[in-house]
Amino acid sequence: MKIAQIMAGAPIGGAEAFFERATIALHQGGDQVLPVIRRDENRAARLRAAGLQPVELAFGGALDLLTKPRLGRALQDFKPDVVMAWMQRAARFTPKGNWTLIGRFGGYYDLKYFRHCDHLVGNTHDLVRSIAAQGWAAERVHYLPNFADDFSGAAPADLPAPSSTPKLLAMGRLHPNKGFDVLLRAMALLPRGHLYLAGAGPEDTALRTLAAELGITHRVSFLGWRRDIGALLAAADIFICSSRHEPLGNIVLEAWSAAKPVIAAAAQGPVELIRDGADGVLVPCEDAPALAAAISVLAENPVRAAELGAAGRARFAAEFAEAPVMARWRSLLAELAPAGKA
Repeated sequence: MKIAQIMAGAPIGGAEAFFERATIALHQGGDQVLPVIRRDENRAARLRAAGLQPVELAFGGALDLLTKPRLGRALQDFKPDVVMAWMQRAARFTPKGNWTLIGRFGGYYDLKYFRHCDHLVGNTHDLVRSIAAQGWAAERVHYLPNFADDFSGAAPADLPAPSSTPKLLAMGRLHPNKGFDVLLRAMALLPRGHLYLAGAGPEDTALRTLAAELGITHRVSFLGWRRDIGALLAAADIFICSSRHEPLGNIVLEAWSAAKPVIAAAAQGPVELIRDGADGVLVPCEDAPALAAAISVLAENPVRAAELGAAGRARFAAEFAEAPVMARWRSLLAELAPAGKA
């Protein structure tokens, strides 16, 4: 099958990272894949290293009159069976043609950018329900999950802390949606534990200031943006997702892959993923005392923490590892391709 993947997103982000993983997995599985990306030398280099030949375009603002015709020519030359436009900007620039056009949702986007698409896919069941509730025909919206990298067996990073101190890990863009301020307030309620916060973003200064105001600077390490996710997970005792808004929660899947117990605020994605008390722990959003209590319970009960980690690992292997997820992708894309072209 010939598949074009269109990504006009930022250099860093969860959807962008999964775009790269999925595109490379399709290519390695034997499909002919054309990645078309917003100009980004690092993303282009990673795709080329995997044997792909990305097309780089501007994907600019209202005055960008060149990207759409150039994208159209690239697609006409490639002659894809299926074109997947990832998120709003890519969908806005991607034309219809002699292919099936699929809009890919990783969040709660405005449907107006996708009206010309033949089908839509969402990476959670709640996204699929939300799209259908807005009037999109149910038979033209589909669920396709993400897969996460498998971080089992990674060598641990050096995260220094007293041996008796639980090592707590959180990761993500330092943005209000991630609720790291709530996590810091929870830390202030805990008698012990050291938090390692990996990420960068606009809330960096505000979070450091809050940690100082709470008197927990010595118990919080700001690690900056990190790519050694497996090493960080291997070194941690408990993984925490404190997001106020989290459409999916790739970080939950990554923690599950490393068999780490997960505590998550009950945002949209974690609620869909986690079976509370079976393969993770859910706490109310914005509730620092509840988050602190959940952390304390697992920190004091390592056997229970290990049970949750093992259950999460089993969920990952069955539903969110590359093999089962890409099998679903190929089945759906073949189904949606024009008749006789899959």
